[in-house]
Amino acid sequence: MRQPLVAGNWKMNGSRDSVKALLDGLKAGISTVTTAEVAVCCPHAYLADVQASLSGSAIAWGGQDVSIHDSGAYTGETAGSMLTDFGAKFVIIGHSERRQYHGETDQQVAEKFSAARKNGLIPLFCIGETLEEREGGVMEQVIARQVDAVIEHCGIAMLGEGVIAYEPVWAIGTGVTASPEQAQEVHAFIRARIAEKDATVAEKIQILYGGSMNPANAAELMAQMDIDGGLIGGASLKPDDFLAVCTAANR
Repeated sequence: MRQPLVAGNWKMNGSRDSVKALLDGLKAGISTVTTAEVAVCCPHAYLADVQASLSGSAIAWGGQDVSIHDSGAYTGETAGSMLTDFGAKFVIIGHSERRQYHGETDQQVAEKFSAARKNGLIPLFCIGETLEEREGGVMEQVIARQVDAVIEHCGIAMLGEGVIAYEPVWAIGTGVTASPEQAQEVHAFIRARIAEKDATVAEKIQILYGGSMNPANAAELMAQMDIDGGLIGGASLKPDDFLAVCTAANR
């Protein structure tokens, strides 16, 4: 059985004081609430603080983006080796906000997946459709295109070394959540798409739900057969809410 994973995506939120309070709250409660793997992905400015706070705890940490380059004249970018310097285990790639606001293409996301693995990081590989694409009946084509880009660039075995996060773009930060049945349908489609290349990889890969999961809906979502945890946005900024989601991941 796949171990559940709950990863918090803080996005561009926080201060040194709020980060300390959040992490103190998580450390105080995490050992008693969940058997899932738990991680937080912080703004890179706070990596040192997060490392210092979480070292030796049950909570892993990671970054929110990674460069395709190892080093060089790439102002504002963060190399994978820099993330691992701070003990990062995970890195988010292909988030819809990166695709939308920074114009990241499927090919660039695939290259970031490869760069992450080259540096020993586990990619949290985000895919998902917009409301227009869902209503236009092309949701499956969009999901397949995004998954296939990584398979074609990295190979199916390397895809299996990452984690997929399905995030319906229409449910991110809107308070709208896909129903458990809607989410399960897409997760099952993703797993079936991967199984066309390698059934073993398809069976073992964790597929998280990333569309406004919160304490009220987490248990029902994660009870679905192909939902292996969550990539949590707003709820990850509140210790009690995040811990409640982690509790819901128990199997």
